[in-house]
Amino acid sequence: MTKLGLEPLIHEGAQLHAVTCDAYVEIGEGSRILYTHFGAYSYCDRYAEIANARIGKFANIAAFSRIGPTDHPMSQASLHHFLYRSADYWDDAPEDDAFFEQRAARLAHIGHDTWIGHNAVIKPDVTIGHGAVVASSAVVTRDVAPYTIVGGIPAKPIRARFTSETAERLMEMAWWDWDHATLRARLDDFRHLPIEAFVEKYG
Repeated sequence: MTKLGLEPLIHEGAQLHAVTCDAYVEIGEGSRILYTHFGAYSYCDRYAEIANARIGKFANIAAFSRIGPTDHPMSQASLHHFLYRSADYWDDAPEDDAFFEQRAARLAHIGHDTWIGHNAVIKPDVTIGHGAVVASSAVVTRDVAPYTIVGGIPAKPIRARFTSETAERLMEMAWWDWDHATLRARLDDFRHLPIEAFVEKYG
């Protein structure tokens, strides 16, 4: 396996446009990523589609997930591309720049240390809180609170990962901001300490 580093690891067939990445980022095979920033240590698996998104640190994005799928003009007489990609159809018709600007402004926000399950969809203008989990094939149309597990179509809360006190202490701790050497030094505690002991030691 290729070791991750300061430059993103981009697998075969991935298509990136206007994408920025911090250190230790991995982009899976065949993924298509547009107008997105990846925080450090985040990755997406195979064939993810991500557009107009801000991905926090340590995000785990499973294969075939879709974040920020683009919209069609629901309130117009037609939904079709010809309304806004008009230059593809007529030499004398400009593209609808205002429509593209509005679309680009509708960002999806994925928090730190999140898990987006296989085939899940996160709609534009949705925020996934830190530590949250989105179940496989869920369709998320509303914000998800930190450290909450959601699932279904549309996605609804299933349960909290931790008590509210533990979740608050984890967010105050903000371990995702620890440097690389500190993460390594505390790796055994990440692996073996129960969550209550971990927040007691570092919170």
